[in-house]
Amino acid sequence: MHKNLISARMLSERWSLPTTKLNQWRWNGRGPRHVKLGRRVMYRIQDVEAFEAQRLQQHTAENNV
Repeated sequence: MHKNLISARMLSERWSLPTTKLNQWRWNGRGPRHVKLGRRVMYRIQDVEAFEAQRLQQHTAENNV
């Protein structure tokens, strides 16, 4: 596996989300950009980190989701 890519399973563990939620986000065009390699869905680390950075909040009144 390429060192700059993580699997959907690894991302779901990183974020404590079920993989089905990531599947829904991909279907709806939400979530970080992804790469499809055959049947495998992979995420570039820089896209995951950019997605996380966009969701940084100073306080709870800043709900972006």
